[in-house]
Amino acid sequence: MTINADGGSCVRADIAAGVSPAAALFHSLGDETRLRIVARLALGEARVVDLTAELGLAQSTVSKHLACLRDCGLVGYRAQGRQSFYSLTRPELTGLLVAAEHLLAATGHAVALCPAGAGEAVR
Repeated sequence: MTINADGGSCVRADIAAGVSPAAALFHSLGDETRLRIVARLALGEARVVDLTAELGLAQSTVSKHLACLRDCGLVGYRAQGRQSFYSLTRPELTGLLVAAEHLLAATGHAVALCPAGAGEAVR
């Protein structure tokens, strides 16, 4: 899944029309950059400048992915003067990340070898 060129939407309209909410949630977390941002925000709020420095990403990249996560309702922000502090809107998301780590540990990270992970449809 890619962010639209306008930086606003996580899922293209044609895809969203046929995707269940659960699939859309996991799709939004399926991008490594967004997952890294979510994992960082699970530790506490951060500004864009903090995220760019800590994750080694360009400001435009971080901003576009934050916009996507905001559109999905997973991330919010609070303004303080001219700065915005981003944080997770749902504490359950942290539990989901922890559960995913446990699942990966239990499967020996075998999910990385799944052909569906390479974009192929499983029939």
